[in-house]
Order: sequence, then C-alpha cells, then structure tokens
Amino acid sequence: MTQKRILTGDRPTGKLHLGHYIGSHRHRLALQEQYECFFLVADLHMLTTKNTKEDILAIADNARAMVLDQLAIGIDPTRATFYLQSAVHEIYELQLLLSGLVTVERLQQLPTIKDMADAAGMEQIPYNLLGYPVLQSADILMPRAHLVPVGKDNESHVELSRQIARRFNNAYGEVFPLPEPYVIGGTLVGTDGQAKMSKSLDNAILLSDDPATVRRRVFSMYTDPNRVSADIPGTVEGNPVFQYHDYFNPNKEEVEDLKARYRAGRVGDVEVKEKLTLALNNFLEPIRERRAHYEAQTGYVDELLYEGTLRARQEGQATLLEVKKAMGLTGVWNRISRAAEKRRKRNP
Repeated sequence: MTQKRILTGDRPTGKLHLGHYIGSHRHRLALQEQYECFFLVADLHMLTTKNTKEDILAIADNARAMVLDQLAIGIDPTRATFYLQSAVHEIYELQLLLSGLVTVERLQQLPTIKDMADAAGMEQIPYNLLGYPVLQSADILMPRAHLVPVGKDNESHVELSRQIARRFNNAYGEVFPLPEPYVIGGTLVGTDGQAKMSKSLDNAILLSDDPATVRRRVFSMYTDPNRVSADIPGTVEGNPVFQYHDYFNPNKEEVEDLKARYRAGRVGDVEVKEKLTLALNNFLEPIRERRAHYEAQTGYVDELLYEGTLRARQEGQATLLEVKKAMGLTGVWNRISRAAEKRRKRNP
C-alpha cells in the first residue's frame, strides 16, 4: 500500500440530492486525488432501519442510481472502488472478530444509536442496530483506511473504530492503522425550510432533476414568512433561498447585492428565486451531461460495482489473513488439518 486510503459510503436509498453533495460528496471530489478511494454501498447498514422485502429488492436499482450520481458530479471511476457491502462476506467475519473488543455499555453510550431508533419509530433497539458501529468499524478496518470523512454526529463512530483497532493491535500485533476522522461541515436545509433535505420529506432537489423541476422546487421554497410584499424588509439569516445562493451561486457580488436589497425591502422573492434557479441549473448542467454520458453506456455502472466488489473481496481476504495470523487462528486450523491428513494417510 503506497497511497493512503479513504473509506466512506452511503446507504442505497436512491438518487442523491443537493444536501448529499454539500454534506459529503463535494469533499470526496476534493480528496480523490490525494487518497485511494473506497466507496461503500452500505446495504447492510440500511437493513438496521429499512429491512422490508421491498426495501431489499430496491437495493440494486438504488445502488446503480447512487453510483451514477457520484460519477456525474465528477468522481473519477479510475480512482474509486465502488463496492456492495453485503457481497463482501469478509466484512461480516471481521465484524464478528472485532465484536469481542467492545462492550455493550460502550455501544449504548453512542447517542446516534438511540437517535436512529427514534427516527425509525422503534420502541426497542434491535441487536443489529446496537451492533451498527461495530459493523462500521469492520467497514473502516477492512481496507485498512487512514481517513474517514464523517459528519460531526458520526465522529464518535470513528473514535470507536480507533479504539477497537488500538485494542486489537495491543493484544495481537500491529495490523491496523488508526483511522483518522475527517469531520466534514455543511448541511442543507430542505426546500420547506423546516428540516434537513430529505427525499422522504419531499423537500429535496435531486442532482438529476431537469431544469423545469428545479425551477418548480425553487419557487415553492420557504422564505421569510413575515414578508408579505417586496417592499417589506426581509430576513436573510436562516432563509433557505439565501443559504442556497451562498452554496451554489458563484457570483458573490450578485448574492451580496440581493441580500442588501432584501434586507432593505427593495427586491421581491421572484427575482431572488429566478436568480437562484439560474445558478442551480448552471451548477447542475455539467452534472446532467456527465450523467447522460455514463447512463448511455449500458451496463457500465454494474461492471464498475462488480469489479469494485471483487477488489474489495481481495482486500478483505488479505486483511482477514493478517488478522487471523496475528490472533493465532490460522495455527489452530493448520494443526487440526495436518493431524487429520496424517490419520487419513495411516488409515486410507
């Protein structure tokens, strides 16, 4: 391993939206030339809260859409390994071996576990959700990643991975580098102005939306509720329209002018939203073009996922071999198998 590695991923819940881009994927673009990239399609993690037969049957199509969107924003397929978590069985095995290095009490201390259970309407926490961070540690340690981009709310999960790696290395020998969290900032409020952008809340603008859909979404956006006419001074802070302008309108002089006139009651929502629509469609147009380019290559995304998964399996096998050697597990099997072979030779 010559280049340091990065591990991150997404649950396969469908197409990506602008919130995904701001919260995570723009950082992948910035890091892809510095690191060897492992991008996980985290379908096992999805099962912690979405595990109906319909959810599972939708994984393949959702995974394709998610990878296609990442290629569309500019992720280089020659630099990235995309792989399906459930098809890399070595992750499961590594999770089992790592689970003895963490206590139930330690897992219960992670606030995200209860938050996820509450969000899914669960009255009790199931075993797979409690063990979610150990599976996440196996995801991180399987390719022996050096850097893990995460939001602030998941930084504690990377710290758990570091703790598990440290305990393993101290107990059995140096196998794992200690992964470093790369805390990524930026969240995008949904078009309703009430919550983080989410497809399930129908407050999202997708990376694959056409210009007309973008315009419709922008013109339905929540703004200042106290501003009933254009001549009333409005509030910019916390106003979703201006948050989107800050992120996606490269003409900063125009943005500052709009803010000043909005505060003074000298510009209407229509003009502000028209200019935001233009900025968003200018941002999304090259993404749409790249998406169409890859979409036209029938089976390309499937091949990318297939080849990436095979590579991830190879990495998993190599890591597991080192783990088992360090623990002495390979020696147990070797002694038993040699004894059995000797007996077979004596008693053909």
